[in-house]
Order: sequence, then C-alpha cells, then structure tokens
Amino acid sequence: MSAGAARKRKDPKGIGQRDAASMWERVRSRLRAELGEDVFSSWFARVDLEGMDAGVVRLSVPTVFLKGWIKSHYGERLLALWQQEDKEVRRVDLARRSALRIVADEPKPAAGRPAPKPVSDGSGERFAGSPLDPRLTFATYCEGRSNDVACRAARAVAGAPEGSPPAYNPLYIHAGVGLGKSHLLQAIAHEAQAQDPNRRALYLTVERFTVQFVSALKERSALDFKERLRSIDVLLIDDMQFLTGKHVQQEFCHMLNALLDSGKQVVVAADRPPAELEGVDERVRSRMKGGVVVGIGAPDLAMRRRILESRLQAACQRNPGLYIPDMVLDYVAQVVTTNGRDLDGALNRLVCRAEFSDSPMTMEVAEMAIADLVGVREPRRIRIEDIQKVVASHYNVSKHDLLSARRTRAIVRPRQIAMYLAKTMTPRSFPEIGKRFGGRDHTTVLHAVRKVEELAAGDETLAQEIELLKRLIQD
Repeated sequence: MSAGAARKRKDPKGIGQRDAASMWERVRSRLRAELGEDVFSSWFARVDLEGMDAGVVRLSVPTVFLKGWIKSHYGERLLALWQQEDKEVRRVDLARRSALRIVADEPKPAAGRPAPKPVSDGSGERFAGSPLDPRLTFATYCEGRSNDVACRAARAVAGAPEGSPPAYNPLYIHAGVGLGKSHLLQAIAHEAQAQDPNRRALYLTVERFTVQFVSALKERSALDFKERLRSIDVLLIDDMQFLTGKHVQQEFCHMLNALLDSGKQVVVAADRPPAELEGVDERVRSRMKGGVVVGIGAPDLAMRRRILESRLQAACQRNPGLYIPDMVLDYVAQVVTTNGRDLDGALNRLVCRAEFSDSPMTMEVAEMAIADLVGVREPRRIRIEDIQKVVASHYNVSKHDLLSARRTRAIVRPRQIAMYLAKTMTPRSFPEIGKRFGGRDHTTVLHAVRKVEELAAGDETLAQEIELLKRLIQD
C-alpha cells in the first residue's frame, strides 16, 4: 500500500490517520510536560505512531530494550493519555521497527535545526569507557589485612564462570584517597577480559559517564548510549561520590536497575559508604546498600613495606643499577602511614635521588627527600619502654627477652643496642637504665654503651641501623 493510500485509510471507528496523528502529538506534549525535556527526549524522542485501528494504538520503537522499558514503566500512563483523547482506546501496542523501516522513515530535521550526526553503534570513541592503566592488575595489587575482603570479592567477580548469576551484585567498594579502590576496579576489567575475550567489561568514571550522557542528549543519540551501557556484562563505575544532577542521576538509576534486573554484574567504588553519599538520589543509594558493601582501610606496616618493595622491583627493572638500602625502605614504611599513593610518591623521590645523585642513599638523604610527606612533628619525650618496643620488633625478639638473663648472641646484641639508645636518647642515668633492663648493674649498662659505640665506629651498616632505630623511636 502506498503512503498516500495509508494516509487516506480509515479505521472502523471512522478516525482517520490525520486525526490519530493529532492525538499522538497531544499525547506527546502531555508526556513532555509531565516528564521534563531530558527524560522525554531519552525515552520518547524516537517513538513513532504506526496506526490506530479498532481501539488499538500501534506505536513503534527502534530497539527491543526501549520497547520493554516503555511498556513496563510508562505503559499505563500512555494508555490513560490516549483514553483522554479517545475513550474507545482499549490498548496501546509497542513493536520494534525493522532496520528497513528505520532507514525508510528516518525523520528529517526541522527547519533551522542541524541534522543529527551519524549514530555510533557503541564501539566508537564517543561511547568508550575510561582508559585502563595496564599496570593496574591483580598481579600488582598488594594484599593485606586492610583490603583482603575487598580483594577476594573483586577476584570472585572477575573470575565468575560464564552464564553464572552474579554472587555480589552490586559490589560496592569504599575507601579513602589512594587506598587502591580504582586499582581493584581496573584489575577486575583486565581479568574479566583476559579470561573471556567475549565478556564485555567497561570501566567508567562518573565524570565520563556524565559527559557522555549529556553529549548524547545534545546529539540526539541518548538511546544508543543507553543501549551501549545495557549491553555490558560487567560495568565498573568509579568515583560514585561525584554523581550529581537530577537528570543524570535519574538516568544512572535507570541504567543500574536495568543491569541488575537482567543479571549483569555492577561494581561501584567511592570514597565513602552508600549511606554517606550526600546529594546522591535515595533510590541510587538504596540500590547500593542492597548489594555487598566492603571497605578498604589504611595499610598496616607490613603491607606498606610490601608496597615499597614491589614498587622498587619495578623501578629496578627499568634501571638494574638502582640501589636503595632495606633500612631506608623500613624507615619510609614506618613514617609514611597515610596511603599507597603517598608511598609511591616517597619511593619515586628516593629513586630520583638515587639515579641522579652521586651521593649514596643514606638515612639522612632519605629523610630530606620525604620530609614534606612526613610533616613537621614536635619532638616528643622518649621513654625507655618505647626504645625496648622498637628494638624488640626490629630484631624480632620479645621485650621479655631483652629484660631476661639470657645471654645468646641473638639477645645480647639487641639488648646492648637498646641500652645504648636509652642512654643517648633519654636523660636517664646508668643505674636507672640498668633497673629498667631487668635490674642490671650500672656497669653492665656502661659496658653495653661502650661496646655499641666501638662497633658502630667500625661498621657502617650497624651505624645506619642505629640511625634507623633512632628515627623509628622518634616517630
């Protein structure tokens, strides 16, 4: 049937296609007023009226997803608006247009309005995810007590068998700055794609999501943008705390619900728990709280030391001649306690000094290099108990051993060093120090001090070790 014949065709109720088109325009106007321009453009800009026969309104949409979404979320409202136009309407049918139909009936741009740009299929740069850093994998992620739960959950998500329902959905990871949440998200993306190249994993910061969504609205390609995101198998959203804007949050909530309801895996990272995301829509927060929420704490001393060692190994691969003493790494791990990013910064400074300076890397050089990361601290009163604790930990002996009568070499040397430090770092007398070391005679303390001074004078390694202990005690 020709287009002209279709326009002249009448339905059994006597309503012509021109009358139906007028009704559809009025329905569209009411929808636009109720939903707002952004939401209306997102869902109804490409809904076409196909016909109206025997009380049935036939509409068409370009995608299966759009058909299901409008039917489930706006179906009843559409019917009510059509019944306001014609009480005989009893049903609104939605169908997906064929590719041929879309090409043939693509609407022309209104006068004075530029034609829309060609729509991407989702694989183009406009709808691409945020860049992945090839270094941020599980292999380079340092695990410890502060992040073990988050890391195990991330590995489970990345290694989920094809077709299996998500075990943790959504997985919500929260941590302060520099504690590794973005590293984990990118590691999931790398691992998921490595295990199954057909598995579509997308890492996306909230900022990039916002920019792409607003751009898609301006270019009248919002539907393609939504189709792209809803086709993802694993969606990784970073920096959730920056999600702002009513319409952007609305669209994010729709996308989140669609992915979760269809069994797709969602992982979200933010700098605070979901309940503390001020300014984020309550529906989004509620969906996040309904998933698995895990936190990452600050790294402990052992983990900080491992982070430094792994970063140094990577630096040594680039420069095999690089050398930073273990005692310097011990010092940095002890005094830089904030986060992994500050540890990276501290090591980068040490590497730079070691590569471009003719002077050897000593404790003094290291202390100067990272002074601003440590901060200015008021000198505090040193107690003998503090000295005993640090020395015992450093030499892997117990405080009880230091105070005991045991005379094995593994105990005697740390005990002598602790006595030496007690004399040089506190105002205590020899008898007082002897009393605090298991009731020893003052001559024993005097012998220990002289012995350590003599050994340190001829042993540079021991001298640096003592300097390290002093800094650890002061910190």
